[in-house]
Amino acid sequence: QVTAKTAFLFILPQYNVSVPTADGELVQYHYGLKDLVTILFYIFIAIILHAVVQEYALDKINRRLHLSKVKHSKFNESGQLVAFHLTSVIWCLYVVVTEGYISNPRSLWENYPHVYLPYQVKFFYLCQLAYWLHALPELYFQKVRKEEIPRQLRCIALYLLHIAGAYLLNLTRLGLILLLLQYLAEFFFHMARLVYFTDENNEKLFNVWAVVFVVTRLFTLTLYILVIGFGLPRVESQALDPERGNFFSFLFNNILFRMSVLLLVCLFQASVMWRFIHFQLRRWREYWNEQSSRKRAAAGTKQQTKPLKRDSGYHENGVVKAENGTSPRTKKLKSP
Repeated sequence: QVTAKTAFLFILPQYNVSVPTADGELVQYHYGLKDLVTILFYIFIAIILHAVVQEYALDKINRRLHLSKVKHSKFNESGQLVAFHLTSVIWCLYVVVTEGYISNPRSLWENYPHVYLPYQVKFFYLCQLAYWLHALPELYFQKVRKEEIPRQLRCIALYLLHIAGAYLLNLTRLGLILLLLQYLAEFFFHMARLVYFTDENNEKLFNVWAVVFVVTRLFTLTLYILVIGFGLPRVESQALDPERGNFFSFLFNNILFRMSVLLLVCLFQASVMWRFIHFQLRRWREYWNEQSSRKRAAAGTKQQTKPLKRDSGYHENGVVKAENGTSPRTKKLKSP
């Protein structure tokens, strides 16, 4: 009995409460320090799953492809993220559909703060935090190159900041939709990288990723404007109340603060789109330079394979004559 209670502390989400509803009572959850124990347990689960995917899938493919060390590291990174993003997209889509966040967009800001969470929402956030925390020791286990460590640390820190911020500030509903859009674009990007490593002439999936990326950025910007600009300012409880989880909705009642936040969001999305456009232009430029170099090389090989006439004389009635009019064929001297 004692070990069972301890095991439940590691495996199951804590801080469950019974919330009265019209149909009876509904069990929901809020967050606390005991969540750290649950996250620690799922960090070890994520490390085990990471090793399983690496050993039984990625290593076998790498042996067949014979990639270089640089491509080998990038292939492993993209392979792990493809498995994670695909699982997260399916799971997140199931949660937002069953909870009605897509069919009813008003639920993203209605009754804010969303202190009490359904079981599947809280469990999803705990697993997300566990995965991105497990990525820190994986930098050592996977022997990531020193040049790649700052980029990956920055990526991990941004994900942890956004997921933990949505979880602790009771913006879990908005966070779910944003994660769904982000993971969808990332899935296509890393899938395109895997296809490119197997066949460097196949870049069609990068074009699909480009379209998905632009569409998800537009949806993300629209969602920010809808929730921050129109949703949160209409929340009934506008007073600062940390005990009830209302941390900053009163700030959005101030139009100056609201416009400043929207301006920062727009500038950030604009910077992301600028980097994306710059990346696409550089990729297209490299592609056309490569195509032009191939055409020049093909034209050069055709000129080299064309037969050359090296006759020293000229033709007359189909017979080759020497320059002085005599036959170019040497005469045989009769033996005396």
